[in-house]
Amino acid sequence: MEGNLIEQFVEKKALDAMNTLVNTQSDDEAVSAAITVSEAFGESEPFKSIADVKTGMGQKLTLSFQRNLELLIQKTWVEKSDEDLKAQVQLQLNEFCKNLETHSYQKAYTPFFSIVDNVVYLMFGSQTKSKEFAEYALRIDPEFGIFWWYMQNLPRTAAWSEQKSRIAIMLGMYFLANY
Repeated sequence: MEGNLIEQFVEKKALDAMNTLVNTQSDDEAVSAAITVSEAFGESEPFKSIADVKTGMGQKLTLSFQRNLELLIQKTWVEKSDEDLKAQVQLQLNEFCKNLETHSYQKAYTPFFSIVDNVVYLMFGSQTKSKEFAEYALRIDPEFGIFWWYMQNLPRTAAWSEQKSRIAIMLGMYFLANY
């Protein structure tokens, strides 16, 4: 996606915060950056309480995320050839949420991408594999397009701390749980 297209939808401070989130070694900076990025998704106040580990809101988000994604997976009509993928995603989601319940955020980080990629594929089909999908997503549904931009800008594998892995996952879940 052309850099200037995302700039039409996301403020510069959120773009800069995304860069900080990905590149910082500081957990505190990562949390602060994630809160700034959450502003691009709309309401950032609820995410602030999720970002604070002490509130327990991350557990509530995990339950909401799991329920909403299960419904989305179940209600999404797919070709017969994709029925197995639906079942696989459901299993992945269950395992992922178990990792979150045990605070194994580093272990949950990479599988999160597989779940998101597969769910988005079930929703949009093979066009998700094209280079143009990010632009398409921004144009048809800017909120979803911003989420997709976020996911595409995170490294697929990262040797991050538990806290940084947690905040990156929670921000993606926050969007999907409220989509």
